[in-house]
Amino acid sequence: MRVNFTVNGRQQEADDVWEGESLLYVLRERMGLPGSKNACEQGECGSCTVRLDGVPVCSCLVAAGQVEGREVTTVEGLADYAKHRADVHPGGGCVSGASGACGTSLQDAQNWSAKGQDSQTGEGAELSPIQQAFIDAGAVQCGFCTPGLLVAADELLERNDTPSDADIREALSGNLCRCTGYEKILDAVRLAAARQGEAV
Repeated sequence: MRVNFTVNGRQQEADDVWEGESLLYVLRERMGLPGSKNACEQGECGSCTVRLDGVPVCSCLVAAGQVEGREVTTVEGLADYAKHRADVHPGGGCVSGASGACGTSLQDAQNWSAKGQDSQTGEGAELSPIQQAFIDAGAVQCGFCTPGLLVAADELLERNDTPSDADIREALSGNLCRCTGYEKILDAVRLAAARQGEAV
């Protein structure tokens, strides 16, 4: 089958997709986006986390056919997505409007596009605030779990600009890291939240 969907703000088409093929496989092998990692393939580790219509999901559990006409954001698109969010919500943070909803609407999310970059080397890419915080807090070790943690943390900070430690732990509970004791990862999310608060 042919699947048409949006990845990091760009229309994409995948041909000859078989019915059991995962979104993870399509992203990595067909689209050349290796950021989402293939680890457990059972939705247990979170290394393949992407946002599907704004919601964090394990891409290994999503059949490629399920993303027809939908919006996918991967770790490769986080910096441009954060920049778009800042343009949509000047001052940053979670801004409750008349609707009372926080975050970026699907309609707003569909009006952005990631800049071209070399997906293998990352050349030409700026970092999102959460990516920079992970570096500054020393939260990156082997890096295998990092893309999934970044996507989950970015979504948390979009909907909650002042998360408690319990909020952070809950948001990242589906992401496993074998290198750390998680404290530096928590520090990174706290740092990004603090910087986000200072920017308001």
